[in-house]
Amino acid sequence: MNKFSQTLAAVMFVTALHAPAIAQADMVQGEVRKIDESAGKITLKHGPIKNLGMDQGMTMVFRVKDPAMLKQVKVGDKVQFEAEEATSGYTVTKMQKSK
Repeated sequence: MNKFSQTLAAVMFVTALHAPAIAQADMVQGEVRKIDESAGKITLKHGPIKNLGMDQGMTMVFRVKDPAMLKQVKVGDKVQFEAEEATSGYTVTKMQKSK
């Protein structure tokens, strides 16, 4: 293996090790305040969402990309989530209960 191949392999290895940490950095802390399964919406009290240009926390209603997400949480649960701006409004694309 030449030096370039060794360096490339090392960079790929380190990147793979840190990928979960990088993904977690995009996750936002929140608390479920309301669930509206029929409308596919969830109300979350949350901290700043940098990728949406929100520099401070607030409580707001989000659509959910997958309505099955709403069945995995209940009002009062602490969650981590990712959201994006879609044509239909702010949408939660990933959500999991906090540990």
